[in-house]
Amino acid sequence: MKYALIGCGRIAVNHIKAALNNRLEIVAVCDIELKKIRILLEKHGLDNDKSIKRYTDYKKLIEENPDLQLVSIATESGIHAEIALYCIDHGIHTIIEKPIAMSIKDADEIVKRSGEKRVKVSACHQNRFNIAVQKMRKALEGGRFGLISHGSIHVRWNRNKEYYDQAPWRGKWESDGGALMNQCIHGIDLLRWMMGDEVEEVYGVTKQQFHDYLEAEDIGMAVVKFRNGAIGTVEGTVNVYHQNLEETLYLFGENGTVKLGGTSTNNIDVWNFSNMEYEDESTQRLREETSNVYGNGHTSLFADMIDAIENDRMPYVSAQDGRNALELVLAIYKSQKTKQPVKLPLTDFASKDMIGEF
Repeated sequence: MKYALIGCGRIAVNHIKAALNNRLEIVAVCDIELKKIRILLEKHGLDNDKSIKRYTDYKKLIEENPDLQLVSIATESGIHAEIALYCIDHGIHTIIEKPIAMSIKDADEIVKRSGEKRVKVSACHQNRFNIAVQKMRKALEGGRFGLISHGSIHVRWNRNKEYYDQAPWRGKWESDGGALMNQCIHGIDLLRWMMGDEVEEVYGVTKQQFHDYLEAEDIGMAVVKFRNGAIGTVEGTVNVYHQNLEETLYLFGENGTVKLGGTSTNNIDVWNFSNMEYEDESTQRLREETSNVYGNGHTSLFADMIDAIENDRMPYVSAQDGRNALELVLAIYKSQKTKQPVKLPLTDFASKDMIGEF
């Protein structure tokens, strides 16, 4: 399957690695800075591969490679939707790094147009493929938790000035958003997915405590009311001294309690059920080694996308899933802006509507 990568920033390493692991034919790579393309290809020993074309214009890449089947977008967040819609209109199946868009309008358009054009779109929420997350999901779908009481996600990470200085688009409302949009959205996706997806109301508070050189928040907290009666809480921050602490997901049911931990929900810290089974003993000690906070899920997400294309089915993490995670972040932002609880679904709100908030 012929594949191209658009955007060669921090996360691009995981995309190329996933493409290689899935034996995709990498036909082109694009970034506005040719130096970034060279560095990325060098990391994977591909710098002398003349079959990989290099572009600074994604439209030119797509126009000059009409047999392209799959693209992944790993640019700055603010142009994800623009590029995705261009790929969809050209009939190219697309993996979009989080967030899928910066406005609910753009996300809805991606969902709508991909359906009309019969193009597969996957939102890159790769942590759904973590072994620990999959174990939790299996237990949930198997009814082992019983009635769900509540759940919570805590993303307690560190991002210093050096991180933000690496790319001028970071921390800006129009191109990135803050801690919730950039760092916490994976955890927010997991919480919403595990808690039944249907959100009724959100009340959130965000602040900028230590990063006054940014436009957006460095901490956000929220209470989420789900339609099934369960309650969720969100905590996302980049203010942890002096390094990443944890990303933890809790799920509390009448018959079970599970806590996923590690730096990216890659470990099982607590695994207790009223009907403990033989395999639960090894599950309680599960630890998945990861080379960085992005985990190992990109390879599995790419594999799923390839299978979805070949068998004409929806990807495991769909465009709608990406839209739902974005919606919850934007609802928290809107609640901060209005100082009121926000009812879902959202119909029209964008990250840039927060300009001037702090």
